[in-house]
Amino acid sequence: MTENQPRVFPPDFLWGSATASYQIEGAAAEDGRTPSIWDTFARTPGKVHAGDTGDVACDHYHRWQDDIRLMAELGLGAYRFSVSWSRVQPTGRGPAVQRGLDFYRGLADGLLERGITPAITLYHWDLPQELEDAGGWPERETAERYAEYAQIVGEALGDRVSMWTTLNEPFCSAFLGYGSGVHAPGRTEPESVLKASHHLNVAHGLGVQALRSVLPRNAEIGITFNPGVIRPRTDSPDDVDAARRIDALQTRIYTGPVLHGGYPDDLRRDTARASDWSFLRDGDEALIHQPIDFLGLNYYNPTVVSAPTGGEVVSRNDGHGSSAHSPWVGSEDVEFHLAAGQLTDMGWVIDPTGMVEMLTRFRTEVPNLPLYITENGAAFEDKVDAAGAVHDPDRIAYLHGHLAAVHQAIEQGADVRGYFLWSLLDNFEWAYGYSKRFGVVHVDFDTLQRTPKASARWYAGVAASGRLPATS
Repeated sequence: MTENQPRVFPPDFLWGSATASYQIEGAAAEDGRTPSIWDTFARTPGKVHAGDTGDVACDHYHRWQDDIRLMAELGLGAYRFSVSWSRVQPTGRGPAVQRGLDFYRGLADGLLERGITPAITLYHWDLPQELEDAGGWPERETAERYAEYAQIVGEALGDRVSMWTTLNEPFCSAFLGYGSGVHAPGRTEPESVLKASHHLNVAHGLGVQALRSVLPRNAEIGITFNPGVIRPRTDSPDDVDAARRIDALQTRIYTGPVLHGGYPDDLRRDTARASDWSFLRDGDEALIHQPIDFLGLNYYNPTVVSAPTGGEVVSRNDGHGSSAHSPWVGSEDVEFHLAAGQLTDMGWVIDPTGMVEMLTRFRTEVPNLPLYITENGAAFEDKVDAAGAVHDPDRIAYLHGHLAAVHQAIEQGADVRGYFLWSLLDNFEWAYGYSKRFGVVHVDFDTLQRTPKASARWYAGVAASGRLPATS
């Protein structure tokens, strides 16, 4: 295919967009919802930019019908959203709050009425605060409580929703929440990172079992990772080994047991000083290794690493926020370097070749497992002009480049079934508060008015035709 020809996607390719509950819902104390770790973290002075919280966010809890109409206008084929655990099961234990479940029932029904496939993520980082008070993800009981929660939601929505994701990016929950402390709950405990990672993996295994017990046979269950595309700064053996170490921590600590039934030996050697891994019980790896129907993959940018360069300060441009505490357990001296190229407003390099690299990796690693891009997008400084429009050519160019990369991977044999653009709406961007805009729909956070950006209209055209134009 020449570059001046449009790229045609498979006719059944799923075109969607994605959000997360705490980032958009608001209604933080309504209808029985209790605080999650992100409510607590956001209200802790100095943790989130400008003291922003998700108390109101995009007010999607009250405006979901308008938001679905907007999705329909944009021709989305699917919408990936997460369930707020503390809205459904406020203490993380016991019976569900029906008002919470009714919100998600109504949302799913509204999507189906518009011909939009609902895709549920059960956990997108917002652990009920009561479970964190009992120890959080470093405690095995949290995984057991998660399985009960998964069964509750599966029973309530299994007749409406056929696409289920157990966890979103467990790396961020464990390494950023319990290692660097830049995400909720803000702890900085190296061994807790490994315990949390393991119990998130156990939660996935138990969650798949719980969902299988209540969902129809045709339901599809998967998990979403944010695999590192880790590149050594040079081809020296030391830099190559640094890349191996970081790949073990960001990717293989999850893909090893989930996809292959065991933790990598090199990971356990690398982290031996931080933990003896006594939290790993006999049978756990088999429990985690449940059959799944698809793998969700999130991609934003590649990572460049090196062995220690000998400077007084370790360079850690890892893209995961600033902290005095390294999340990289056992590999704290590995250095991270800013790659050359255009940057997004997050300071992340724009490099679609990493998308191809990631997809071809999993094409080889799990050749019979369908793949979805469950998140991909970019933050830019978008503004509404005098005419009330938002022109965002940089985002259109970003999406064009990354969709071309997805198509290239499909041509190379990757079984990619769909693409979920991150994100539908400008929203609460975690520790960055409302200072970063990832949406293809602009949200005025004072009035909550929605304004589709030029990128939304562009993406709608691609989704409607199934064709990526030759140029953006």
